[in-house]
Amino acid sequence: MSDLHYTRNIGIMAHIDAGKTTTSERILYYTGLTHKIGEVDEGTTTMDWMPQEQERGITITSAATTTYWQYKGNSFKINLIDTPGHVDFTVEVERSLRVLDGAICVFCAVGGVQPQSETVWRQADKYKVPRIAFVNKMDRVGADFFMVLNEIKEKLGANPIPFQIPIGAEENFKGVIDLLSNTAILWHDETLGAKFDFAEIPEHLLETAEEYRDKLLESLIETDLEMMEKFFEDKDAISVQEFWNIARKNVIEGKIIPVFCGAAFRNKGIQPLLDAVCELLPNPLDVGAVKGTNPTNNETVLCSPSSSEPLAALAFKIASDKFVEKLAFVRVYSGILKSGEIVFNSRTGRRERITKLCRMHANKQNIVNSVEAGDICAIIGSKDIRTGDSLCEEKNPIFLESIIFPNPVIGVAIEPKTQGDLEKLNAALQRLSDEDPTFQVKYDEETGQTLIYGMGELHLEILTDRLKREFNVDCNQGKPQVTYKEALTNSVKHREIFRRQAGNKVHYAELEMTISPNKNSETHFQFLDSTSNKQIPKEFIAAIRKGFEESMNCGTLAGYQLNDLKVELHDVIFNSTDSDILAFEVAARYAFRAASEKANPVLLEPIMNAEIVVPEDYVGEVLSDLNKRRSEIQGMEMRSGARIVKATVPLSETFGYVTVLRTLSQGRATASMEFSHYSEVSAYISKTIVDTIRGKIIFS
Repeated sequence: MSDLHYTRNIGIMAHIDAGKTTTSERILYYTGLTHKIGEVDEGTTTMDWMPQEQERGITITSAATTTYWQYKGNSFKINLIDTPGHVDFTVEVERSLRVLDGAICVFCAVGGVQPQSETVWRQADKYKVPRIAFVNKMDRVGADFFMVLNEIKEKLGANPIPFQIPIGAEENFKGVIDLLSNTAILWHDETLGAKFDFAEIPEHLLETAEEYRDKLLESLIETDLEMMEKFFEDKDAISVQEFWNIARKNVIEGKIIPVFCGAAFRNKGIQPLLDAVCELLPNPLDVGAVKGTNPTNNETVLCSPSSSEPLAALAFKIASDKFVEKLAFVRVYSGILKSGEIVFNSRTGRRERITKLCRMHANKQNIVNSVEAGDICAIIGSKDIRTGDSLCEEKNPIFLESIIFPNPVIGVAIEPKTQGDLEKLNAALQRLSDEDPTFQVKYDEETGQTLIYGMGELHLEILTDRLKREFNVDCNQGKPQVTYKEALTNSVKHREIFRRQAGNKVHYAELEMTISPNKNSETHFQFLDSTSNKQIPKEFIAAIRKGFEESMNCGTLAGYQLNDLKVELHDVIFNSTDSDILAFEVAARYAFRAASEKANPVLLEPIMNAEIVVPEDYVGEVLSDLNKRRSEIQGMEMRSGARIVKATVPLSETFGYVTVLRTLSQGRATASMEFSHYSEVSAYISKTIVDTIRGKIIFS
């Protein structure tokens, strides 16, 4: 148990291009795990191991590794996960944060809090993950540490507390001032940042350092009455370690966000960041017991981080591997997971043998015999394990809280170039959909097409590229298609009488209900049983509910999924001879179709939040182009000589936008987008879309 005090399960998260992977590579180098610094621009990174990542200079899949950091005479084990920054791969951040105990949120000193910064911050809030902030790229033109501090406070609603302030900025960035120890840290460029000196604070920064040190100390003591009294008696009597201890408590409780700074590419700021991980972020014991549910009696079960407790583990990621086919990444919350033993999958209700266990180092596996509570590993050779599955002992079953993933918003039709590759394509798509919950595959029986759905153009582009490289399947693909949804706008009361003759058997069911929008509910589907007849069999009510819930997958307007639905059941009529479960399920489907056609269904389209950074000279052209794309301008800001345009844009209008933006600005503008919400489509555009869908899908 004492070892868990020196374990840190952490992730690195940020907006795209903030420097996550560069920071990760420096961590691996300074902890001694690698002997050469990998560079994103050169395609030599350890954590970005996929060919697509190295070619594009972006992170696509979260990569895990285990390293060690010597701090204050102790060896801290750090399980590190480097996550993507692009919104199309937000699933990787979601499932990583679900199992991590702490996180480093990296911010660009020039870009500040960017759209995906806000997204990952909300995800961390959802799972209550304690975090520290690292303001990176202090060496870049336009770097402004204090601007980022203000944006963290204003845009994220957090309480950022600087533990460091920079010495200089841009080309004059030399090092940092550690406010707790009240010393300057200067790195040696000739040693790639491996060596550094503690020095006196530069004279011109003494006043600023004193100001921010006082703010830091006051923010720490204000939550502890005893420390506050001691501070006002004699603040010099409080040791630096005491301040670290109270800071740690505040971080774990989510009261403060410690902020550090540096320039990872210039090898500055990483070692103090690692020290802060050890000092401030929680270990599994700090996180404590996690809650689960016993599926046999629905009682709450607590899983303590102890090796002596029954096994409880959560599979948070499935990955394909060309050598072992399938890897299941697992966080062990309690007990011991052993190689060769049989575990119970509470989702499938089946037992599964653990063929091999390994610790991951990016795409390399290091075989181990067992993994104890509080640790992260990967299972080799799993068959039926999926993302979100709970692994446990058969005599102590448990459901751990699973992971909820967003629905895909874009799709394309796909087909193999040769008929002989059809079987290979289907097998490859199955493996990719097992690996990525936001990637879905559907078969359109009317057109005979295979349709794949994802989170964006880049997402689908990467997946089709993987089909070719990893599975040797060349494909033709159609134009991107937006995944629309449907919604009801009126309430409709309807009585459905279902009677069918099937051979010598008559199937009979009769029901009366009201369907309406369900906008105010937390769930997409709400079913209310308002029948007064207590003699109605429960299985008939369950069949009606099932019929309506499954009908939501195909709306009556254009066949798209219904966004939300409320059903209130008023009356059910049956007889003991002809009524059965199937009759009521089919009757519910007929009732849904008849009633929803009268409920004035409308089409909804996905809307994206866009942030465009554009030089002043090109603002007019960019705004004019956005207006043509049915966008709504939310506001504009000035930063570092450029305008930041914030807008909402329908997803259907964003295809190829980056290319157009580069043309309009001579390559100087950049844009980032993330999904925001679904919104009603105008009547004219809706009619065009519906007519096209009801007509035919043309494969291009």
